[in-house]
Amino acid sequence: MEDRRQDSARQAALDYHEFPHPGKLEIRATKPMANGRDLARAYSPGVAEACLEIKADPQTAARYTTKGNLVGVVTNGTAVLGLGNIGALASKPVMEGKAVLFKKFANIDCFDIELDEPDPVKLAEIVCALEPTFGAINLEDIKAPDCFIVERICRERMNIPVFHDDQHGTAIVVGAAATNALRIAGKAFEDIKIVSTGGGAAGIACLDMLLKLGVKRENVWLCDIHGLVHEGREVDMNPQKAAYAQASDKRVLAEVIDGADLFLGLSGPGVLTPEMVGRMAPRPIIFALANPNPEIDPEAARAVAPDAIIATGRSDFPNQVNNVLCFPFIFRGALDVGATTINDEMKIACIEGIAALARATTAAEAATAYRGETLTFGADYLIPKPFDPRLMGVVSSAVARAAMETGVATRPLPDLTAYKQKLDDSVFRSGLIMRPVFEAAATVTRRIVFAEGEDERVLRAANAMLEETTDVPILIGRPDVIAMRAERAGLPIRPERDFQIVNPENDPRYRDYWETYHGLMARRGVTPDIARAIMRTNTTAIGAVMVHRGEADSLICGTFGQYSWHLQYVRQILARDGLEPVAALSMIILEDGPLFIADTQCHNDPTPQQVMETVMGAARHVRRFGLPPKIALCSHSQFGNTDSYSGRKMRDALAMLDARAPDFTYDGEMHVDAALDPELRERIFPGSRLEGVANVLVFAGTDAASGVRNALKMRAGGLEVGPILMGMGNRAHIVTPSITTRGLLNMSVLAGTPVTHYG
Repeated sequence: MEDRRQDSARQAALDYHEFPHPGKLEIRATKPMANGRDLARAYSPGVAEACLEIKADPQTAARYTTKGNLVGVVTNGTAVLGLGNIGALASKPVMEGKAVLFKKFANIDCFDIELDEPDPVKLAEIVCALEPTFGAINLEDIKAPDCFIVERICRERMNIPVFHDDQHGTAIVVGAAATNALRIAGKAFEDIKIVSTGGGAAGIACLDMLLKLGVKRENVWLCDIHGLVHEGREVDMNPQKAAYAQASDKRVLAEVIDGADLFLGLSGPGVLTPEMVGRMAPRPIIFALANPNPEIDPEAARAVAPDAIIATGRSDFPNQVNNVLCFPFIFRGALDVGATTINDEMKIACIEGIAALARATTAAEAATAYRGETLTFGADYLIPKPFDPRLMGVVSSAVARAAMETGVATRPLPDLTAYKQKLDDSVFRSGLIMRPVFEAAATVTRRIVFAEGEDERVLRAANAMLEETTDVPILIGRPDVIAMRAERAGLPIRPERDFQIVNPENDPRYRDYWETYHGLMARRGVTPDIARAIMRTNTTAIGAVMVHRGEADSLICGTFGQYSWHLQYVRQILARDGLEPVAALSMIILEDGPLFIADTQCHNDPTPQQVMETVMGAARHVRRFGLPPKIALCSHSQFGNTDSYSGRKMRDALAMLDARAPDFTYDGEMHVDAALDPELRERIFPGSRLEGVANVLVFAGTDAASGVRNALKMRAGGLEVGPILMGMGNRAHIVTPSITTRGLLNMSVLAGTPVTHYG
């Protein structure tokens, strides 16, 4: 059975690399190449202008070429992790993988370069000759001590960052993990004894970094396959090891482990025994980082020292020391300021940023990616997870700041706060488009009641509201359940202390609520008994009553259940004084910008009047995002070519809009492709009043609107903000069960912004 599983996993990995195209990378053009004019600009003669600018000022290469965002991942394949000296060609899948990680986590472009050159000096000379191509070099999987030689020569000769990730990337993540482990253990760098096994590039770099963090040189004991590195030893020595030689007559790991506060293993499986762990200092810190099998199994270590703080290099144990926490973001910051090197101050800034993130509230996106794991700062959560989206903004901006402060930045940034915001926006895809709404929301304080207050997504959204906005969350749910789930999720918020709770099972306002609901619904067949039951069980109705009574400003509901079910209670209680649900507007954020879709939920078969109101409402809400509305009325008919039901409906709605003469661009009826392709639209209907690409598509029914919405989300990678319930003056919004924590935060900010700001 185990053999079959291994064979299946092996074949799946091979298929991943082979299909649908061999390898993990491709090159795509970033400029149009559709006609002769584009060709003349991209190549001859237009390319000469960019060449002459760079010749006159080499710094402009970052403006006119990819150099400023291009990293070379270089290896000779002599020390591939877990595989050893497999050679340059066999290492190519690993280097392609490294390039993919650069792109995924920091949007950095890479070329992987595998060089069949074992001589370190010659290898360094080749790398140095690549300087005109790249903004930085990532050395990878080069054996020790050759890697030290290659990096030293390259750093001396090259005026761009050269970073051997196996050394410094590992050292940075170990530094961050050690910073937090010592905090938990109540110890300090300057006081601890370290015993390390390995002596290779990563091990030496980690020890060098720990010294920079305050560890005393005399408190470091380094062992390798030949035993303790000691003064007078001649076997398998180099200058890097010799720097840690101890004046001691002890010779093996078992003789030096006594009283060790930190074991740092970058060697092989089984090196550290449970008996040795038992002789370490109280609350020992064990970093068993050998891959794929650590120096000691974490369970075996804890059997001897239950309070041990343990990290490994594996993803199936807590505290994986993974270089991806570091290298994409240190390169991002270095590239963005045109750094000439990556110095110690930049590395320490990276350490501090990573460590601080683990101590902060866990990002909702990371919690989603690692569902089921405990992501609360402590012995089992020393460092953030790789998919924590905050790493980009926090770490890269810290690195950029350090580069500027130490004088190695050739393109200093004028505003680091704006730079961090830009990085955050690039990760949180809704960040940039939502910024005007966040800014408007900051001018007021509104009370937002969440109907499904026990949902973890709601708890995380409430925590984010308290951190990022001035709004006040109110949660409907059982206090003990909310407190338990907040604690389990690692959130610092607690009921009543940080937000108000409405407990459906026992709330002093219960009588007021059911009497209010009965007063509103008595002539619609709702008896007192029904009103009492609904106010005990229906959290959407409870939230709507709170808004009606003025105890909350806006309701957000819908994280589970049918949209129409929630809508009926919103209509019953809040559709008064001129308010009426007009339509649901979904914003889908695509690679080339946002596209708004309506009506995705409210009216299955809207009348022309309702379509007209949908268009008017959509225009108001699109302006909330700082965008000019360009609205297409979409149907099966295209400018009258078919006498279809949907076409007639849209023509009637168009006539109603014309009678109102609104101050935005709209046209119809048309197909979706005509709405999104101005050239096609001009051929079909020259002189259309719609200009450019439509950013709002209004459909003749929810089937079409919802279908397009879901297709864009599932097949085009669109991110939804919404649905926004138009016509209710922001008194209620109904989300859908697929919404994320970030989506709930976005909706709370939309709800927290008075619509009157936008007409």
